[in-house]
Amino acid sequence: MGQQEQVATSLAGAVSEGISASLAPVDADLERRYPGDPGTRQPVHTVYVPGEVFQADTIRSWGDKALAALDEHAPDATSFAKAVGLSDELAEPVYARVRAKLEREPIEDLRVDFEDGYKGKDEDQDAARAARLIVEAYDNGTAAPYMGIRMKCMESPVRDRGIRTLDVFLSGLMEAGGLPEGMVLTLPKVTYTEQVTAMVRLVEEFEKARGLEAGRIGFEIQIETSQSILAADGTATVARMIEAAEGRATGLHYGTFDYSACLGVSAAYQASDHPAADHAKAIMQVAAAGTGVRVSDGSTNVLPVGSTAHVHEAWKLHYGLTRRALARAYYQGWDMHPAHIPTRYAAVFAFYREGFEAAGKRLAAYANQVDGDVMDEPATAKALSGYLLRGLDCGALDIAEVARLTGLTRADLEGFSSPRRAALTASTQ
Repeated sequence: MGQQEQVATSLAGAVSEGISASLAPVDADLERRYPGDPGTRQPVHTVYVPGEVFQADTIRSWGDKALAALDEHAPDATSFAKAVGLSDELAEPVYARVRAKLEREPIEDLRVDFEDGYKGKDEDQDAARAARLIVEAYDNGTAAPYMGIRMKCMESPVRDRGIRTLDVFLSGLMEAGGLPEGMVLTLPKVTYTEQVTAMVRLVEEFEKARGLEAGRIGFEIQIETSQSILAADGTATVARMIEAAEGRATGLHYGTFDYSACLGVSAAYQASDHPAADHAKAIMQVAAAGTGVRVSDGSTNVLPVGSTAHVHEAWKLHYGLTRRALARAYYQGWDMHPAHIPTRYAAVFAFYREGFEAAGKRLAAYANQVDGDVMDEPATAKALSGYLLRGLDCGALDIAEVARLTGLTRADLEGFSSPRRAALTASTQ
């Protein structure tokens, strides 16, 4: 050992203590506003089903219809890969995984719709039936990981109806055994932060009425109007909405067609890759970063139906839009038709499988402190592990192949990705 270096300082300890004391409110505010990722699984999509149409077999029916679309229009990996533009290397593994996913878990997140898509005659009965069927699905193991409803918005013409439907639905869940862990509520067409505050008050009152833990009920906010992005005073409304939700906001969902129409975009050009859509989602993404609120892309209204040529054209469009969204870190989107599901999963699986080896090797090198041609930092390790975890959650990757490549367990990945995720896993073991 060489001679120990003499270290000189000039500041009294009281200086550091004073600075820490002055920044204590900032520290607390940072922790409150930006807690980081919630550490739970994020579904790759949300499927909307009208309230009057939703049945006990809806999820299985969508899976069967998606498989039938493959059987009719792409009965093998080669034809499917050609239709959407998959590489030869990925064709077989992706196609096999898509079919397995459609058999095992065709829908990851289902929303029974009582807003734009609802055409029923008795909303009370449909909401009560939805609650009963959802509880039964969780009880018998046929539920999607996440299920819930989209109520009507807080605007005056439909406000009372929306509040009543929410009450009927939540009360039905409680009467049937309680709120499922995967329950999700969606508040559409939010224009003012006061509407978010009203939703908070509403679910608070329900929690009190039913003796639930405070904060048990969260909700998604749908971004479908220009006012939800930019307020009259020039501020980013969506950031204020997250704050107004008082920790209950779980997601921001972009509404492709309502938002486009609000800005005057012609119907032929209303799409999730329109510049207006990119601008809105970029604002949403920055506003939500670090808050634990997740951002979801919207949908396409081009349906894969009719001739094989048209189905392939629609599949290629949907596949491309999904891949585009994933590259921009929008890991969730809406699917409007059973035949959209094969290309949703194909795009998601290809995204994770084609980058799996590079991401795994980089993370393994970081974990083992091995020098290479890329100097990664903790933030990159967080991104790499998050990428692998998302791939595992949706079924694109298997934990065995991840472990073989990286030498890391799922717990290791969660440790790199998010302290909250690691703590959540540890608490359930």
